[in-house]
Amino acid sequence: MEALVASAVGVMTAAGIFLILRRRTFPVILGLSLLTYAVNVFLFATGRLALDAPAVLNKYKDVPYTDPLPQALVLTAIVISFGMTAVIVMIALSAYLSAKDDHIDMRGQNNTDAPGEDA
Repeated sequence: MEALVASAVGVMTAAGIFLILRRRTFPVILGLSLLTYAVNVFLFATGRLALDAPAVLNKYKDVPYTDPLPQALVLTAIVISFGMTAVIVMIALSAYLSAKDDHIDMRGQNNTDAPGEDA
């Protein structure tokens, strides 16, 4: 179970970083979402991966329990990441509507030379 969760976190992180390095805004937004999902799964896994274990202690029985703090952190992170994704989508949409293109270009529009090249 732990190997599966660790592999899922690694794949989501790698895919998120790959998408963030693209030159269009939509893949960047998807990459950021994948990274937040990877962090959420990682935080959730830090609370111990136990099946059918309660999140609170029972003083009458000695049963394994899961830590409720990572669950609360993940819930808070989900709400924050949803809000930030909405803000990023609105910024990207306004940039697309004003420029009529979603291509991220660090060079000027009139300059077609690659950075560092002499003309």
